Amino acid sequence: MPRARNGDVEIEYQSFGDNQPQTVLLVNGLGSQMTRWPEAFCEKLVAKGYRVIRFDNRDTGLSIWPTEAYTLTDMAHDGFAVLDAAGVKRAHLAGVSMGGMIVQRMALEHPDRVLSMTSIMSTTGEPSTFQSSPEAATVLNTPPPNPDKNYEAFIAHGIASARTIGSPSYPWTDDEVRERVIAEHARAFNPAGVARQMAAVRGDGDRTAALKGLAIPVVVLHGADDPLLPPAGGEATAAAIPGAELRIIPGMGHDLPPGLYEIFIDAIVSAARRA
Repeated sequence: MPRARNGDVEIEYQSFGDNQPQTVLLVNGLGSQMTRWPEAFCEKLVAKGYRVIRFDNRDTGLSIWPTEAYTLTDMAHDGFAVLDAAGVKRAHLAGVSMGGMIVQRMALEHPDRVLSMTSIMSTTGEPSTFQSSPEAATVLNTPPPNPDKNYEAFIAHGIASARTIGSPSYPWTDDEVRERVIAEHARAFNPAGVARQMAAVRGDGDRTAALKGLAIPVVVLHGADDPLLPPAGGEATAAAIPGAELRIIPGMGHDLPPGLYEIFIDAIVSAARRA
């Protein structure tokens, strides 16, 4: 796959539908690889008339794993480096969780390069919006078992974590989650990167005041049943951005199961068509 460069950092990315006139850049959440935007999802967006680019954030997947600290702004510049490498001047942005924070930062850094934005299960960074349930907080703060010592315990942890933060009305089967955990571990496994990404999120602070200056089409999508980042995060994001549309989805948690593909795609396309 091609790679983009932001200074000393190389970013792995993949492009679908290169003949389409406009581009959607998909940005991942904390510790998640670009495969969390499945190929089937990307192809559905291509069918809507968009080129789609997904990438591994730094410290994740097949991108570079730095050992030093970095900022959310650095991660936003990684996104622009991907667009540059792909020959894209302006794009529609869609990000989930930490990815939503990254696309917010991208829009704030270079609004001239952003056609629209979809912020999904994310937040402004205002501290009161990070009120995870105790169970979800445990998922966030508990590292997985060492797969080299107990692979089955590692898989069981992944399944249990997905169950805890997932969408109650759109559940994965155990076989589907097990397959995903195995595939992601085989592709790349970098638990140390999660702590550095979390530090970047926390270090970015509260973007509320800055977001009030955005003048692009925005859809904010959030699950009514999100235990990791509750709906207050989406509500705060929509309230901060002038003209933003808020969509709260009953039965949606903190994941992207196949049953939510069309809901995610409709939000992204709706923002894009307003551009």
